[in-house]
Amino acid sequence: MSIFVVQTGGTIDKDYPKRSGGYAFEIGDSAAKAILQRHSVTLPIEYGTAFRKDSQDISKSDRELLWRTCELAPQEKILITHGTDTILETAEFLAMKKMRKTIMITGSFLPDTFKNTDAEFNIGTALGAVQCITAHNVFIAMNGKIFPWNLVTRNDKSGQFIAKP
Repeated sequence: MSIFVVQTGGTIDKDYPKRSGGYAFEIGDSAAKAILQRHSVTLPIEYGTAFRKDSQDISKSDRELLWRTCELAPQEKILITHGTDTILETAEFLAMKKMRKTIMITGSFLPDTFKNTDAEFNIGTALGAVQCITAHNVFIAMNGKIFPWNLVTRNDKSGQFIAKP
């Protein structure tokens, strides 16, 4: 059975604007797909896009669309790329749907197009973890750590994802 990789946007997918004179980033093609292809990953992987948004702009209807995308997918293992600002809210939303799937959500603090990005590391961590975890639950994979959705928080000072105290 293949792994389903779903793009939602966020910093990981941000790219320089294609139009001239633009200063803001735009959401580009799936960074996860580009990363996995760059590294010649030979696992059976299917790719999809639920939407392409900065996570601060994700609405309840977007989360419903993401849930339906995951629920209708034949794959039991799903990796979602997401912006870090509201990744926890989306994880909770999906967890409340109690899907019989293993869902790993990751993102990055810098776009994949940047030299010192954490995108490749986080995608690799998430891909490895989603294959190994057998529980049907929602997890966050960031900076080499895997957290169940309800046991993670974000440190206000560092911005890092940490275990809840």
